[in-house]
Amino acid sequence: MNFSGFLHNDDDDKSSGGGNHFSSEAAAMPGGLVKSIFSSPRLSLGLQTNAENNRGEMGRTGESFEVSITRRSPESRSGSDNADAFSGDDDIDASNRPLKKKKRYHRHTPQQIQELESVFKECPHPDEKQRLHLSRRLNLDSRQVKFWFQNRRTQMKTQIERHENSLLRHENDKLRAENMSVREAMTNPMCGHCGGSAVLGEISIEEHHLRIENSRLKYELDRLCALAGRFINRFEDDATGSHQSPNSTLKLGVGSKNGYGGGGGGFNLVPPGYEISSSPFFPGLEAPVNRTGTDVATGLDQKSLYLELALSAMGELVKMAQTSEPLWIPSSKGKQEMLNREEYDKSFTRCLGDKPDGFVSEASKEVGMVTINSLALVETLMDSERWAEMFPCMIARNSTSEIISSGMGGTRNGALHLMQAELQLLSPLVPVRQVTFLRFCKQLAEGVWAVVDVSVDRISDGASSSLSCRRLPSGCLVQDMHNGCSKVTWVDHTEYDESNIHHLYRPLVSSGLGFGSKRWISALQRQCESLTILMSSTLPNRNKTTPISSIGKKSMLKLAQRMTENFCRGVCASSSQKWSRLEVGNIDEDVRIMTRKNVDDPGEPPGILLSAATSVWVPVSPRRLFDFLRDELMRSEWDILSNGGPVQEIACIAKGQDHSNSVSLLRSTAINANQSSMLILQETSIDASGAIVVYAPVDIPAMHSVMNGADSACVALLPSGFAILPDGQGLEETGSLLTVAFQILVNSLPTAKLNVESIETVNNLISCTVQKIRAALRCDNK
Repeated sequence: MNFSGFLHNDDDDKSSGGGNHFSSEAAAMPGGLVKSIFSSPRLSLGLQTNAENNRGEMGRTGESFEVSITRRSPESRSGSDNADAFSGDDDIDASNRPLKKKKRYHRHTPQQIQELESVFKECPHPDEKQRLHLSRRLNLDSRQVKFWFQNRRTQMKTQIERHENSLLRHENDKLRAENMSVREAMTNPMCGHCGGSAVLGEISIEEHHLRIENSRLKYELDRLCALAGRFINRFEDDATGSHQSPNSTLKLGVGSKNGYGGGGGGFNLVPPGYEISSSPFFPGLEAPVNRTGTDVATGLDQKSLYLELALSAMGELVKMAQTSEPLWIPSSKGKQEMLNREEYDKSFTRCLGDKPDGFVSEASKEVGMVTINSLALVETLMDSERWAEMFPCMIARNSTSEIISSGMGGTRNGALHLMQAELQLLSPLVPVRQVTFLRFCKQLAEGVWAVVDVSVDRISDGASSSLSCRRLPSGCLVQDMHNGCSKVTWVDHTEYDESNIHHLYRPLVSSGLGFGSKRWISALQRQCESLTILMSSTLPNRNKTTPISSIGKKSMLKLAQRMTENFCRGVCASSSQKWSRLEVGNIDEDVRIMTRKNVDDPGEPPGILLSAATSVWVPVSPRRLFDFLRDELMRSEWDILSNGGPVQEIACIAKGQDHSNSVSLLRSTAINANQSSMLILQETSIDASGAIVVYAPVDIPAMHSVMNGADSACVALLPSGFAILPDGQGLEETGSLLTVAFQILVNSLPTAKLNVESIETVNNLISCTVQKIRAALRCDNK
């Protein structure tokens, strides 16, 4: 039974005064009578019939109850016990004073309680009309209903408060535990890297650094075990059945014949007893950070595929580079070797799968001596910027997408990069080859290195569906020689879509002279020779007419390098420059005309730029055609910039032992008073794979500043010139493929519109130049 409802003033019941009824009447009675009503600590539901005989005991009981009633939980009683109104048959003592008012207690029936509970759920605060209706229906007094609802609300409120108190106590305990942990950590700090004490005063600085290094090495070891452990069994199986090639001088190897593997049982890439899991074979592998389990698994799986593909490609490259016949057989078109496809298919499993439909294969191998040591060449190949500078006429654009491994021991041994590149052949009739590939570097022996490329378009995310070229294992082996030079064996193996190539260039490309190993080796030899001269204390100057300081020569060479790079990008429409091709009805389909705007590049004049290029076959050898175009005495035969007058070479800087490789400064002399003299900067170079002649008119004051050592980056120029390649038809060089290209400024306002007259002008310029060259070489009748 709960009396808290009688003591509680509920807001919605203040008007009725029912909540104070009992307490007000009780206050009017003597204290002993009030106490005597409650004769049992259990609040008996029956009437006390012998109150007078037990008055003393009841008084004591009442006193104890009066103290404890306020402490008892309201909901500890049923809330279903109610007292009736005072009876009229009260006992009266001898002095006519009422001794005690008897009160009957009623426990509600289960049916009544159920009904009251259901109404309480719908309306915890019934008004007087609802209480009256409910009392009639349940055969209860209106006050009984009122008091029941008061007690029930009090009970609910107490339960909620108790639950909230329990939550607060739990939170308090949690905060206390955290506080104790923080206090304990503050009294004994630990290093998160090495696990030792974080108080440096207790240990030496050297010991602290050693602990950090030890922790890092343990982390790398665990990571390498997870990544490289999957390869151990495969390599151990290969080692048991490997044999050394009779044509090999080094114990190199390939992966097994599997989905990514290279050769069959020829070599062993990993020495016996060498365990990848216990050695930093691939240091620098990036571990996934803050990624979900699925992402981590995906990243590790893809890098594992990259590692396996790189290892297999390395093995295939080494075997192809060191094996001669029957894998490589002499070509009927010259000294160059050609790949024996039947022997290749028996020796290797295609690491990139079957050849796509419509693709053709191109494979070549070339050996040459270069004036650079192996370490310097490896560093150049693994650095994307230096690689592009080494092969400016072959690489239109390149970038390193991801460094999967940076190498070990501060060297490039084990370095693995994911790269992208645009490879070009200087002709508008041959599209740029866009490739995404892995570049893997490995030291095979002391002074012997290998660098291999292999396409990853089939396994990389977002691979293009319009794939037109892919590189099979290609690259070079570099071996130091005693004279400071290196012996380089270059292998190039590619599959490409031949339908995109003009018929004039198909023989050249298929023979490997367009993108193959001969061109890579020739360009490398010429560039290394130029770098050797440039790094010397004095630069040779053949013509003493205009003396140039050493710093002026270097500035002039830097300007010529930028001129040549822009010329190549304009011919091949590289994505590094935003050229837009123009389609004009009256222009020959073999002539490509493009335009772009220059706004803020100080190395070019501002305004609308126009580029035009075409390629033709000329029935003369590449060397004869090159000598004709670079000869300043013959320049008036074809160059409109000479204005028909003589051209004089006033300065020349040699870039190699062959004086044909040089940078020259020419002066065109005016033949009448209405014309002015001008300066022309020209670079010429030739090697076994082809030749270029690039030139551009330059401002006279700006060129004088460059020759005095000023920065050439702000000298504006637009290059034009020629690219000469052999036609690839046979042993005798009876024909050349000549590319003619011009870049001109058609309007100095970038916002101006390009008109048809400008397009026709540049088209006529190309046609007239080609006709003059053919006429000067007497090629019209051939």
